[in-house]
Amino acid sequence: MAHNGNATQAATEQRVYRIGEVSRLTELKPFVLRYWESEFPMLEPVKSASGHRMYRQEDVDLVFKIKRLLYDEGFTIAGARRHLRGNGAGGGEPTSSGTHNEGGGELLSRKMLLDLRDTLRAFLTLLERR
Repeated sequence: MAHNGNATQAATEQRVYRIGEVSRLTELKPFVLRYWESEFPMLEPVKSASGHRMYRQEDVDLVFKIKRLLYDEGFTIAGARRHLRGNGAGGGEPTSSGTHNEGGGELLSRKMLLDLRDTLRAFLTLLERR
């Protein structure tokens, strides 16, 4: 198979998305994706020759994980980063097996953030009625 490199390249090209496509798929603004790149070192889209961000399927999957952790589960950015590092390197072991004080603070922060989110949504609803 003399064309093995070309087959690998073709398979890679099929699963590459521009930032606008990822933005539409994930329902996130491009500036959020760029910010997350700076906060999550494991999120590293490649740059094309023209300088465009090109997200591989693994990158898109990671963006969905980050979004779930931040928006649905109420993690802070630092907490989500720790969670992703812990699950990536630790073979899926629960993060609570690390430092217990930090984990307790994480749960408290998550609860506070979820309460804050609900309060802000209630205020937004009130403001929209005016």
